[in-house]
Amino acid sequence: MSLIKGLHHAALKCSCQAEFQEAIHFYKEVLGLPVKRSWGEGDDAGIMFDTGAGLIEIFAKGGDNHEEGSVRHFALATDDTDACVKTIRDAGYKITVEPTSMTIPAEQDFPVRIAFAIGPCGETIELFKEC
Repeated sequence: MSLIKGLHHAALKCSCQAEFQEAIHFYKEVLGLPVKRSWGEGDDAGIMFDTGAGLIEIFAKGGDNHEEGSVRHFALATDDTDACVKTIRDAGYKITVEPTSMTIPAEQDFPVRIAFAIGPCGETIELFKEC
Protein backbone atom coordinates (compact mmCIF):
# COMPACT_ATOMS: atom_id res chain seq x y z
CA MET A 1 0.00 0.00 0.00
CA SER A 2 1.40 3.39 -0.98
CA LEU A 3 1.48 6.21 1.52
CA ILE A 4 1.10 8.67 -1.39
CA LYS A 5 -2.38 9.49 -2.70
CA GLY A 6 -1.31 11.64 -5.64
CA LEU A 7 0.36 14.90 -6.56
CA HIS A 8 -1.06 17.73 -4.46
CA HIS A 9 0.62 20.71 -6.14
CA ALA A 10 3.56 22.06 -8.09
CA ALA A 11 5.00 25.35 -6.82
CA LEU A 12 6.38 28.27 -8.82
CA LYS A 13 8.38 31.19 -7.45
CA CYS A 14 8.09 34.56 -9.17
CA SER A 15 10.98 37.00 -9.11
CA CYS A 16 8.82 40.15 -8.85
CA GLN A 17 5.24 41.48 -8.69
CA ALA A 18 5.07 41.95 -12.47
CA GLU A 19 5.96 38.30 -13.04
CA PHE A 20 3.44 37.26 -10.36
CA GLN A 21 0.66 39.23 -12.09
CA GLU A 22 1.64 37.75 -15.46
CA ALA A 23 1.55 34.25 -13.97
CA ILE A 24 -1.94 34.88 -12.57
CA HIS A 25 -3.06 36.13 -16.00
CA PHE A 26 -1.55 33.09 -17.75
CA TYR A 27 -3.02 30.40 -15.52
CA LYS A 28 -6.38 32.13 -14.94
CA GLU A 29 -7.13 33.92 -18.23
CA VAL A 30 -5.08 32.04 -20.85
CA LEU A 31 -5.52 28.49 -19.51
CA GLY A 32 -8.81 29.15 -17.70
CA LEU A 33 -7.90 27.51 -14.39
CA PRO A 34 -10.07 28.44 -11.39
CA VAL A 35 -8.50 29.92 -8.27
CA LYS A 36 -8.65 27.47 -5.37
CA ARG A 37 -7.29 29.90 -2.74
CA SER A 38 -5.12 32.99 -2.41
CA TRP A 39 -3.41 34.73 0.51
CA GLY A 40 -1.27 37.65 1.57
CA GLU A 41 -0.41 40.92 -0.13
CA GLY A 42 2.57 42.30 -2.02
CA ASP A 43 5.67 40.14 -1.80
CA ASP A 44 3.94 37.85 0.72
CA ALA A 45 1.11 36.96 -1.68
CA GLY A 46 0.41 33.52 -3.04
CA ILE A 47 -2.25 31.79 -5.08
CA MET A 48 -3.30 28.24 -5.93
CA PHE A 49 -4.99 27.24 -9.18
CA ASP A 50 -7.03 24.04 -9.45
CA THR A 51 -6.12 21.86 -12.44
CA GLY A 52 -8.81 19.31 -11.59
CA ALA A 53 -6.11 16.76 -10.73
CA GLY A 54 -3.86 18.80 -8.44
CA LEU A 55 -2.90 22.40 -7.78
CA ILE A 56 -0.40 24.92 -9.12
CA GLU A 57 0.86 27.17 -6.33
CA ILE A 58 2.53 30.48 -7.16
CA PHE A 59 4.49 32.65 -4.73
CA ALA A 60 4.80 36.37 -5.48
CA LYS A 61 8.38 36.75 -4.31
CA GLY A 62 10.40 33.58 -4.45
CA GLY A 63 13.76 35.10 -5.26
CA ASP A 64 15.55 36.63 -8.20
CA ASN A 65 17.07 33.41 -9.50
CA HIS A 66 15.31 30.94 -11.81
CA GLU A 67 18.09 28.39 -12.12
CA GLU A 68 16.82 25.02 -13.25
CA GLY A 69 16.45 22.72 -10.29
CA SER A 70 15.79 19.01 -10.15
CA VAL A 71 12.26 19.36 -11.57
CA ARG A 72 12.48 19.54 -15.36
CA HIS A 73 8.80 20.29 -16.09
CA PHE A 74 5.27 19.59 -15.01
CA ALA A 75 2.59 18.18 -17.25
CA LEU A 76 -0.98 19.42 -17.55
CA ALA A 77 -3.53 16.87 -18.77
CA THR A 78 -5.64 17.97 -21.72
CA ASP A 79 -8.12 16.54 -24.19
CA ASP A 80 -6.77 18.77 -26.99
CA THR A 81 -3.03 19.42 -27.11
CA ASP A 82 -3.29 21.41 -30.34
CA ALA A 83 -5.95 23.79 -28.97
CA CYS A 84 -3.82 24.41 -25.87
CA VAL A 85 -0.79 25.23 -28.02
CA LYS A 86 -2.81 27.63 -30.16
CA THR A 87 -4.23 29.39 -27.09
CA ILE A 88 -0.83 29.71 -25.44
CA ARG A 89 0.87 30.89 -28.65
CA ASP A 90 -1.92 33.39 -29.39
CA ALA A 91 -1.40 34.82 -25.89
CA GLY A 92 2.25 35.48 -26.77
CA TYR A 93 3.99 32.65 -24.95
CA LYS A 94 6.73 30.46 -26.41
CA ILE A 95 6.09 26.93 -27.64
CA THR A 96 9.29 24.91 -27.41
CA VAL A 97 7.99 21.60 -28.78
CA GLU A 98 5.14 21.58 -31.28
CA PRO A 99 2.31 19.05 -30.83
CA THR A 100 3.69 15.58 -31.43
CA SER A 101 1.99 12.21 -31.43
CA MET A 102 4.07 9.35 -30.13
CA THR A 103 3.82 5.99 -28.45
CA ILE A 104 5.63 5.54 -25.17
CA PRO A 105 6.88 1.95 -25.01
CA ALA A 106 5.68 0.27 -21.83
CA GLU A 107 4.13 -3.05 -20.81
CA GLN A 108 1.29 -1.91 -23.08
CA ASP A 109 1.95 0.73 -25.71
CA PHE A 110 0.96 4.17 -24.39
CA PRO A 111 -0.07 6.53 -27.22
CA VAL A 112 0.07 10.24 -26.35
CA ARG A 113 0.02 13.67 -27.98
CA ILE A 114 2.34 16.14 -26.26
CA ALA A 115 3.74 19.64 -26.63
CA PHE A 116 5.87 21.94 -24.45
CA ALA A 117 5.56 25.64 -23.64
CA ILE A 118 7.36 28.15 -21.45
CA GLY A 119 5.18 29.82 -18.82
CA PRO A 120 5.48 33.34 -17.43
CA CYS A 121 7.92 32.38 -14.64
CA GLY A 122 10.19 30.50 -17.04
CA GLU A 123 8.59 27.17 -16.11
CA THR A 124 8.46 24.38 -18.67
CA ILE A 125 4.92 23.09 -19.11
CA GLU A 126 4.13 19.87 -20.91
CA LEU A 127 0.64 19.61 -22.43
CA PHE A 128 -0.23 15.92 -22.24
CA LYS A 129 -3.07 14.00 -23.89
CA GLU A 130 -3.48 10.28 -23.39
CA CYS A 131 -4.80 8.89 -26.68
